[in-house]
Amino acid sequence: MSLHNKVDKKILKDQIQKDSSKRTTISFYQYHHIVQPNTFRDELYERWEKLGVLGRVYLAKEGINAQVSVLTEKLETFKENLYAIGFLNGVRLNLAVEDDGKSFYKLKIKVRDKIVADGLNDDTFDATKKGKHLSAEAFNEITDQEDTVLVDMRNHYETEVGHFENAICPDVDTFRDSLPIIEDMLEENKDKPLVMYCTGGIRCEKASAYFKHKGFKNVYQLEGGIIKYAHDIKKKGLKNKFIGKNFVFDERLGERISDEVISQCHQCGAPCDTHTNCTNEACHLLFIQCEDCAKKHSGCCSEECHDFIKLPIEEQRVLRKGRKKVQNIFKKGRSEKLKFKRPFSINNNS
Repeated sequence: MSLHNKVDKKILKDQIQKDSSKRTTISFYQYHHIVQPNTFRDELYERWEKLGVLGRVYLAKEGINAQVSVLTEKLETFKENLYAIGFLNGVRLNLAVEDDGKSFYKLKIKVRDKIVADGLNDDTFDATKKGKHLSAEAFNEITDQEDTVLVDMRNHYETEVGHFENAICPDVDTFRDSLPIIEDMLEENKDKPLVMYCTGGIRCEKASAYFKHKGFKNVYQLEGGIIKYAHDIKKKGLKNKFIGKNFVFDERLGERISDEVISQCHQCGAPCDTHTNCTNEACHLLFIQCEDCAKKHSGCCSEECHDFIKLPIEEQRVLRKGRKKVQNIFKKGRSEKLKFKRPFSINNNS
C-alpha cells in the first residue's frame, strides 16, 4: 500500500466536488511524547486511508495536530479507531461550525519538529503548566470584567474577518511572531487576568504556559477555542461575543459565527469577508475578494496575475520554471497590489 496520495490535486478536487457523500470535518490535538513519530505516521496513514479519511495532520515528538474530514456514515468507526490509540483515548473533537463536506480533498500526514511552529525553546519552561481552561459561560463572565485583558493569539488575516469584542489583535503574520510582541505589549498588565483564545485551542496551550513562565499571574484560555465556543453558545443559549467569521485552514477558509461582516474586499473596498487564493498558480496569494471582483479579475489578485493566466499553459510553466520564490502563499494578504487591505488596529473594538 502506498503511504502517500500521488494523484494530481486538480483531479482530487474535482472528485470531491462531485462526490455527494456526507462528510464531517473534525479538528483535534494532543500534546504527548511520541517516541517514533515516523513509524506512528505510517501506521496512522494506513488506518485512516482505509476509512476514507481526508485531511491535514502534523506529527512531532511532542504530539499531534489534526484537521480531518470523515465520511459521516463512518464517524463512529473513526472515533473507535482513534480512541483505541492510548494517548488519544477521549481526546476532545471539535466539529466544524459550518460544513459543506468539501474541506479537504486528500490525506496528508507530515512529521515535523513541532505540531505548531512557535519558535520557543521548550527546555526553558514547563509547557505542562498551562493556563486555566474557560468554558463559554466562564469566558463570557470574565471578559465582562473591566480589568480583563483579552488577547487573540491568531494572525492578521484571521482576525481581520472575525474576533471577540474588545480583543487585542496583534498585527502579526505568524504565531511565532505574536509571542514576543504580546509579551512586550502587556508588560505592565502582568497582575491583570489574561485571557487568550485561538481557533481550536492548540496555540493557547503553549502560549498560556509561556506567559505564566514570563510572570503573568492569572492566565486563562478559552477551552476548545472559537470552534467549541460557537457550538456551546448555540447549545446553551448564551450571548455570542464573537463578531464575524472564523478563519479555518482548509478548503472552506472560513465559517460564519455571526452575521456581521467586519472586513472589506481587498480590491474594491466593498464589505466582504470571503478569503480566496489567487487563481494564478505562480502566485497563490491569500486575500479577500468579493463576487464582483472575482468575476472581473477571474479570481486573480492583480492585473499582472490576470494577464499571466491568459497565457498558454506551456508558456506559464516555462515562465514559472526555476523561480523558487514565485508563490506568495505565505504572505497571507500582504501585497502592495491590494489597494484596500485595511491596516488592522492592535486593540480592535469594531
